[in-house]
Amino acid sequence: MKLLVTGGCGFIGSAVVRLALAKGHEVVNVDKLTYAANPANLPGAEANPAYSFEKADICDRAEMDRIFAAHRPDAVMHLAAESHVDRSIDGPGDFIRTNLVGTFTLLEAARAHWSRLEGAAKAAFRFHHISTDEVFGALGPEGKFTEETPYDPNSPYSASKAGSDHLARAWGETYGLPVLVTNCSNNYGPYHFPEKLIPLIILNALAGKPLPVYGKGENVRDWLFVEDHAAALLLVVEKGAPGETYNIGGNAEARNIDIVRALCRLLDERKPEGAPHDRLIEFVADRPGHDFRYAIDAAKIGRELGWAPTVTLHEGLARTVDWYLANEAWWRPLQERGEAAKRRGLGA
Repeated sequence: MKLLVTGGCGFIGSAVVRLALAKGHEVVNVDKLTYAANPANLPGAEANPAYSFEKADICDRAEMDRIFAAHRPDAVMHLAAESHVDRSIDGPGDFIRTNLVGTFTLLEAARAHWSRLEGAAKAAFRFHHISTDEVFGALGPEGKFTEETPYDPNSPYSASKAGSDHLARAWGETYGLPVLVTNCSNNYGPYHFPEKLIPLIILNALAGKPLPVYGKGENVRDWLFVEDHAAALLLVVEKGAPGETYNIGGNAEARNIDIVRALCRLLDERKPEGAPHDRLIEFVADRPGHDFRYAIDAAKIGRELGWAPTVTLHEGLARTVDWYLANEAWWRPLQERGEAAKRRGLGA
C-alpha cells in the first residue's frame, strides 16, 4: 500500500514508518517537525525510493489537499498529536489545535480524496486514527479497559484525544468514510523523546541526576513495546474492519516505581561504576489529576486479527536501556536543548 503517515518523525510514528518500509509499503510522512519530532528517528529512510517526506501542519487544509492530490495514498495512519500530559496542563491550547482541529482538517481532506476515488480503490481506502487508553479515564485496582468502556478523560491531553476519537467515528457514521480507531497503552522503546518516564530515568541515571518519581510511584500503567505496537497498527490498517475499534496493550502492568527500580537494576549491571542507581530516586510532587491505573484488554485484536505482544516487559526494558547506551549521538543533542528535563504540569 501507499500509506500517508502523519507524525512519522515522532516516537510511535517513526516506528510505524520504519516497519512499513521494511514490509515493502510506500510511505508519505507528513510531519510539522515540532519539538518532539526528529528526522533522525528514520535512519536511511531518505535514501529509500519508497519514502517521501512532506513538512506540513495537519491544520493547514490547503496543504493537506495538495499532499493528497500529489501522493494519492491508499490509507491514512493518523499519529500526529501533542501527547505529553504535563505539557497539556501548562498549555492546553496546542493540544486543542493539533489534536482536535488538526484531526478535523485531516478527516475533511481525506474525505474529499476518498470521494474522488472509484471502484476497488475507493472500497480499499482506510483512515486509521491512532489514539490512547487515557481517553477512558482512571481504573481502580481491578478491571481493564475494553472497546466498550465509556470515555471519561481527566487531563486536557486525554480530553483532546477523546474528542478526536469521536470526530473520526462521526466521519465514519455520517459520511461513510472507512474509519478505524485504535487505543493503546503506554509505549516505550528506542527513539523515545526523553521527557517521558523511561527515557528520562535512563538518561538522568547515566548523568548521576535525581530520578524523579511522581507522588509515591504507585500509579500503574500497562507497558507496550513500541515495535509491537507498530506491528499491531499495520495489521489493523491492512486487515481491520471499517467502523471497528481495537484496543492494543502489552499485557504488562507495573507501578511506576517498579519500572524505575527495574531500570536501575539494568543500569547497575551495565554501568556498575554508577551503582546503585536507585540511590538517585527522588519522590516529587504528583501531577494534578494523575490517573491511578490504566490496563488494556487486548482480547479483541487477538481474537479477530491474530495479534499479540511479543516482547515481555523485562526484555523490552533491557532492549531500551541497551539502545540508549549505544545511541548517545541520538539523545545527546536533545538533552543539550534542555527541552525535556524541565518539570512541567504542576498547575497552579
